[in-house]
Amino acid sequence: METPGQSVAEAYVAMYGRPAEGVWSAPGRINLIGEHTDYNRGMCLPIALSQRAWLAAGRREDDRLRLASLDLGETVEVALDEIGPGNPPNWAAYLAGVVWAMREAGLTVGGLNAVLSSQVPIGSGLSSSAAIEGCIAVAADALFDLGLTKDDTGRARLAALCQRAENHIVGAPTGGLDQTASLRAPAGMALLIDFDKLDAVGLPSARPVPFDPAADGLILLVINTLAPHANVDGQYAARRAACEAAAVKLGVTSLRAIDLDGLPDALEKFQSEAQVRAVRHIVTENARVVEAVAALQARDWVSFGQLMTAAQASQRDDYRISCPQSDLTCEVAVANGALGARQTGGGFGGCVIALVPLPKVGDVSDAVTKAYDAQGWPHPDIFRA
Repeated sequence: METPGQSVAEAYVAMYGRPAEGVWSAPGRINLIGEHTDYNRGMCLPIALSQRAWLAAGRREDDRLRLASLDLGETVEVALDEIGPGNPPNWAAYLAGVVWAMREAGLTVGGLNAVLSSQVPIGSGLSSSAAIEGCIAVAADALFDLGLTKDDTGRARLAALCQRAENHIVGAPTGGLDQTASLRAPAGMALLIDFDKLDAVGLPSARPVPFDPAADGLILLVINTLAPHANVDGQYAARRAACEAAAVKLGVTSLRAIDLDGLPDALEKFQSEAQVRAVRHIVTENARVVEAVAALQARDWVSFGQLMTAAQASQRDDYRISCPQSDLTCEVAVANGALGARQTGGGFGGCVIALVPLPKVGDVSDAVTKAYDAQGWPHPDIFRA
């Protein structure tokens, strides 16, 4: 079978009449726990996925960017000095935005031809956006000899530039979780990201944490509910604005300054139930990340699963970012043998992850599919991470 890398390389030749200078890729991610904490200077615990975005690319002699998507059958061309909010639109903004952010940062990046294809499902909460941002970032780094991928500090800088692209050109007010996971997560490990602990150049600290459920007979099952997820529909921005307003009211720089001990006093300062729920989710979610890391280090999968389920309850009841498909999926998965389950990603749809003993994988998959049948929903896409 032809690999995704071969597909984009061959398409590049067909489109431009010469081989690409190289093919680069970057992965999607699953956030194990720690949702919506990144822009609150909190903690999160993602892993990188094997599903990746792939980009064949080569330099141009002029200052233009020509982008082709094999998956969508579309081609977009834009002058580098014309890239800005809304130009180019849609999927091309994620790629062009990264080039814009690199140039804004003073890096010498010129025109490019590129062909893109991605294995990361769009709108699934697995960060297809960070994957395509990451692959053009590492491509430009190599083609223009910037040297940023040689160490973690350079990769952290690239992640920050990808986030800036998504915030300013795409218009999605995301934190840095997705890009950090895509560009910095090591193979076979989770990555504990602490957005309140910054290094000498102001980038978030990140350290590997053991994550090998298969060694103990467990599978991390991904269940794509097919309920569409997006970070640019206003819901994500509303949650972020609520948290920032709550921090101002509490007189702190971010909600990370509030811990579990201080939570009851903090909540008494709010009359708005929505703000109470938002603050409670962020503070308790940070605490769950700390407990989850301890559970992984002890290989205590039962506790880890319970924390996943508690995180889902907080997303559903406090932060209100779940959806009927995710709620039902989590309930059915746990009822049929999963140690824990939660919706992953920005919310309002996308994927559920479930930690499942190997002998129970079939039971969980069948039960979830039957539950969708009973609701008249399309069958979910289920695969192992």
